Amino acid sequence: MIQKTNQAIDKTRLNNGIRIVTRAIPHVRSVSMGVWVNVGARDESAAESGISHFIEHMIFKGTTRRSAYQIAKEFDVIGGHTNAFTSMETTCYHAKVMDDHLSTMTDILCDILINSVFDDREVDRERPVIFQEIGMVEDTPEEYIHILSEHAYWGEHPLGRSVLGPKENVTGFDADAIKSFFRRAYQPEGIVIAAAGNLEHQRFLDLVAPTFEAIPADRSLPERMPARGHSQVGVHHRDLEQVHVCLEAGGVSVTDPRRYAFSLLNTILGGNMSSRLFQEVREKRGLAYAIYSFMTSYVDSGMFGIYTAVADQQVREVVSVVLEELERIKNTPVSTDELRDAKEYTKGSLYLSAENVDSQMVRLAQNEIHFGEFIPLEEIVARIEAVTEEDIRQLARTRFAPDELALTFLGPVTDKGPLEDLLPH
Repeated sequence: MIQKTNQAIDKTRLNNGIRIVTRAIPHVRSVSMGVWVNVGARDESAAESGISHFIEHMIFKGTTRRSAYQIAKEFDVIGGHTNAFTSMETTCYHAKVMDDHLSTMTDILCDILINSVFDDREVDRERPVIFQEIGMVEDTPEEYIHILSEHAYWGEHPLGRSVLGPKENVTGFDADAIKSFFRRAYQPEGIVIAAAGNLEHQRFLDLVAPTFEAIPADRSLPERMPARGHSQVGVHHRDLEQVHVCLEAGGVSVTDPRRYAFSLLNTILGGNMSSRLFQEVREKRGLAYAIYSFMTSYVDSGMFGIYTAVADQQVREVVSVVLEELERIKNTPVSTDELRDAKEYTKGSLYLSAENVDSQMVRLAQNEIHFGEFIPLEEIVARIEAVTEEDIRQLARTRFAPDELALTFLGPVTDKGPLEDLLPH
């Protein structure tokens, strides 16, 4: 049954539980489609760490109907773009084509999700590619510091592992292990197919439903282990020109009503070039080229972080400035003008992204996965407008408790002893 949620958005739930959500945007000539699976790195055991990402690679390596080359060639011929990504909680296979090629795109995506063969020879060919990807991240300190900081904050919980997994796990994965995890984890109730652009829901449904409805609903998805952050100082020595620094603190879940206030808090602290941290650390003191804050939200928890890279002799000063800014936002309400500017920046980002069909597809899927319905942009804007100066201060007080902060350093440092006193206790 087609459920019409508003004038442009339609939703259908197949008999096996798979949800199909579309948004018609008639004034464009493109269509963006994503097959979202509510499974990611946090759903793996320690021995399985990295297997979701390996599956993401293998999906494009051949089906019972197409070779890996044919999959790539058919997308290239129609001028389409296709890719995939694995996160802590989801895996997404997505593509974008001109509306004339909708049937070709859906046929290929249906084929790779349903008919992938996971051939042993392709597994062996892809393994060194993943090794290269792991090496590329480890060779990029501004990326690698985030993996290290997540492990520092979440500890041995699955959220503290790299999505890519350790090399020893990747070495051990074979076709049988990959097929077993795929069958167990890719359950219909956790699959959402989202599409946005110049399309009509019933036609899209006719293209994808017969294939995906054939997936049997074997079992329910396993419960996820609750996560809790840890306060500690971690030092990782590397011969670099700079020390890369990440401070971690508590965040909010993706469904927490305070997420609107947290987004504004993030913008005020380090979300853009007029933010407090950017102005204080880079513009006024000239201590760093890059400094920013970020927030990562999961279904049951979240993490707030601040990243920068500085000269070894300036580490203590920069961390002290960051901690002072956290204290200031906890104890002194932000100004009316500052909050207004953060709201305008956030609303502008939302409206601009709404003009992109890829962003619309992502919003459709994430809304369905986390809320079971589409949240109109107007409602989000109203929630943003309702945030007060006191909301920001109270949120900062609950999330930035001194004994819940963690610090991670990567670079020419060898001893964490002199750095441990940076965290107030």
